[in-house]
Amino acid sequence: MVTFCKQAKVMPHARYDCTMHPFERMECDTCSPLGKNADICNQCYCYICDKLASECQNWTTPSLCHCNAHNKSKFWKEQRDFALAGVLVMFNLELTDIDTDLRHGGSLLIKFMQELSVEYSKYLIGQRMPPTKHECFCLPKFPPGQCNTCRSRNMETVYKYSGVFEMVTKFLNEAERESPKAAAVMLLGAAKEIALHKDPALSWQNLGHTDSLKIAVPCLLQRITTQLQRMLVLCDFPKSLYEKFVNFFQSISLPCHCFGFSNSLNVVPWDHVLLTTVLKGQNITGRRTQKGRKVFLWEALPVIEARVERMVDKMNYKEVVRYLRAVKCNDTKGLRDLRDKIPFYLCKTGDFLDAAHSLLFPVNSLACCTACRVTPGQFEVYLKMFRTGSVPIGNDILDSGPWITAGSPLKDGVLIKQALKLLYSNVLLYRNPKCWSSLIMILGSSSLLEKSGHLHPLSLKEPPLDFQKGVLAAGGGLLEELKAKINVSLPPAIFSPHLQHEACLILAVQAIQQMLFCDLPYLTSFLEIALAFGNNFWALRLLLEHLSYEEHILHGTVNLILRDLNRQKATMLKLWENLGPQYVGEFLCLFLTCRHKKMQSIGLFTLNIIMENLHMCPWAKHLCNFFHNAGLRHLPLGAAAHHEVSKFINIFEKL
Repeated sequence: MVTFCKQAKVMPHARYDCTMHPFERMECDTCSPLGKNADICNQCYCYICDKLASECQNWTTPSLCHCNAHNKSKFWKEQRDFALAGVLVMFNLELTDIDTDLRHGGSLLIKFMQELSVEYSKYLIGQRMPPTKHECFCLPKFPPGQCNTCRSRNMETVYKYSGVFEMVTKFLNEAERESPKAAAVMLLGAAKEIALHKDPALSWQNLGHTDSLKIAVPCLLQRITTQLQRMLVLCDFPKSLYEKFVNFFQSISLPCHCFGFSNSLNVVPWDHVLLTTVLKGQNITGRRTQKGRKVFLWEALPVIEARVERMVDKMNYKEVVRYLRAVKCNDTKGLRDLRDKIPFYLCKTGDFLDAAHSLLFPVNSLACCTACRVTPGQFEVYLKMFRTGSVPIGNDILDSGPWITAGSPLKDGVLIKQALKLLYSNVLLYRNPKCWSSLIMILGSSSLLEKSGHLHPLSLKEPPLDFQKGVLAAGGGLLEELKAKINVSLPPAIFSPHLQHEACLILAVQAIQQMLFCDLPYLTSFLEIALAFGNNFWALRLLLEHLSYEEHILHGTVNLILRDLNRQKATMLKLWENLGPQYVGEFLCLFLTCRHKKMQSIGLFTLNIIMENLHMCPWAKHLCNFFHNAGLRHLPLGAAAHHEVSKFINIFEKL
């Protein structure tokens, strides 16, 4: 028994599902409404516009007739997809793929295509230009109107592509500021549009970089493909969307002057078998055999740069090293520059020994070693990392930020060998005083490093003279073998653990002596090398004593130091204030007590700087006390030195 009834509430529905009005189905009839298809209820929706049928402007419009649309027709489905997806339909995207970012990119692309069409039409019309005003592009180039070849032409129509070029460039700039999905749609759409552009000129017109279509279009495509390559690597597009972007680009019909871009977007995905095995270390060559054919991991430079950038950001340094060693590229210089960072990435993993070897040995037999391109600043940082087992926290070797411990430092013997091999492999480093000062400073420092990256200097006790002579006797042959890139083993009897620091410092002193004997004319400074010894004055004295055996070397070295002191008086006064009177006193005594008069002149010049600037040297009185305690006034220094020391002491005795 029915006790209650109520009229059903009609829910929104497509016109073809309406229960109140019958509907006739045809595949693609757009001429006029079929049967009663134009009749609607209040809840009928247009299948194409996806809005109320009463609001559809093309419901009964001839040649459109949305009232006949239904979901069983391929034609009407395509019409619906185009209406809902707009220009995105050319990317073969499903409606479920389209999100807000893609729609935004599509709307910007449609607007651009409309504006570009107007500008391209202007380009096709061209400009009528008389020969007297026509710019000459002949070789040699003449001023306008003075080239006989150009003057012989009649009124010529010139087609300048610069307006289109500027519009496309502006659009590409806008695309690079958008989200990845929107940017990809904009870049791909722009690529298709400019690939369709034709040069209407009957003969070649070399109008310049942006005015000539056949030069400008490849330039724009280069920028587009480079950006898309980076996006395919850096952006996590869904797999289906990734493939549709690539397929769309491959479907573009490129003109003959752009054939080189045909395979630009054939970027290996991250889950590719060959790439995966390389990153995991299972394949170190980047080569595999597939169906009897050798396949190589060969990628474009922008792709390599993007992969390295992503892995470095994730701190996957081991994977970066494996990838860079295995991958191949047409741009050998660009790949070489990326491979030059392999030693630094190895340091970030804590493998300092492999990093040191990577600096000296090329990735393959045809390449040049990284050591050839190391700068003085990088040389110092590498030595600091090898010495302390610490690395900069950033991803740049010259990062000025804090340092962290990454592994065990190199032993002193290994450090000195690798440092000297680096110097011998690079002439610019070998002749740079900053590199030698860095070597001396780091050898005379502790393996402990502050977070700020500052080293702790050591005051090493002077070893016995017999020990020094033994190291010097063995050092000559060792240095020659290192120059010849022979795998050298340091004699354990001499480079013993309890005097290893001192032995390495003596070997470095001997290397500096050899450098001065051969390359003194190339040196621009020597004072910083002398200051790098810190409180290890015995090692500096050893260096200066051996220089006195060659008169011209001694004179050249002293002249360099005097010139440095003269040019850097203010800097030296500030440095001496920080180091204190004890250091300054030791420094002065070292030079003033030299048996060679030329070497004493350095001490006298330093003393004169202090006396001329006593108002800036509040510590000078303590220096006077140091001279008293050292008995410097009573030593046989020579007339000139004795007079200056006495004069300095008398100044403070009168106060």
